[in-house]
Amino acid sequence: MLPTAPKITIGLPIRQGEAFLRKAVDSILAQTFEDFELVICDNASTDATPTLCADFARRDSRVRVFRSDRNLGAAPNFNVALREARGTYFRWHAHDDLVLPTHLERCNEVLDSRPEVVLCHTRVEVIDAAGEHLYYYRYGPRTDSPLPRRRFRDLLFVRNHCYEVFGLIRTAVLRETGWMGAFPVGDRVLLSELAFRGRFHEIQEPLFLSRDHEHRSVRVHVSQQERASWFDSRYEGRITLPEWRTLAEYWKAIRRAPLSRADRLACELYMLDWIRHYRKRMRHDVAVAAAGLGTRLVHHALRPPRRDPMESSS
Repeated sequence: MLPTAPKITIGLPIRQGEAFLRKAVDSILAQTFEDFELVICDNASTDATPTLCADFARRDSRVRVFRSDRNLGAAPNFNVALREARGTYFRWHAHDDLVLPTHLERCNEVLDSRPEVVLCHTRVEVIDAAGEHLYYYRYGPRTDSPLPRRRFRDLLFVRNHCYEVFGLIRTAVLRETGWMGAFPVGDRVLLSELAFRGRFHEIQEPLFLSRDHEHRSVRVHVSQQERASWFDSRYEGRITLPEWRTLAEYWKAIRRAPLSRADRLACELYMLDWIRHYRKRMRHDVAVAAAGLGTRLVHHALRPPRRDPMESSS
């Protein structure tokens, strides 16, 4: 007989994360709400991460570990966790972040009592590598609005670090979306897809601690092109058009969403504003791609011709 499915699944994607992993997992296993599973997805780590993961699974039966033998990229690894989730509610957890003991309990209460809410998150305290307080983050987008178009507009244009993606989400609703997109702002597009389907709720206590340190991906991979290959290893060395990809993914998200005709039209008009706002970046994408293509053509032209295998070597 299969074990009863847990109420909540926590997906923890990781690659080369030995420095902070133990503290992150300890904070999860210390939750006052205990009906959860922790799905750790190790993305071909070569440090002590696999050993730590095996130890967690031995210590606590709620921990399940999945390991890839090659680097998939961040987004596919995030989606492995969602694919393996058995819980009614789901949340991602970064390997370097922490949660206070009542985080799951408080978020679970909101989703249980408010069916119109698809995602519940808490206020964020940002900490440094040593765990010391840096500042409290203030959310900008009005994702609690009853209007889908307003939720989308704010997520589209208001400055936001997308911490909401680490909130507690209805698993069935999350699986209706395009999941975590393998492109630099995949988290932002995903949040928009969720906002099309329901409201977000913020708990006014800092129960989620996000760690800011020098090895975070946003600091290591600065350009959009670098981040594209970090999100999906298949883009390594390939020409990408990140802003154009973002535009295409937003359009697909709008088309997938269960919106009224008026809301859909409003969201499409917002995308025209988005194009005007980001037109310089889109032109830059084309210039970078053209330069990359030109370099490849020159390299190909200067390459010595292959020897005909039928040609004499004498």
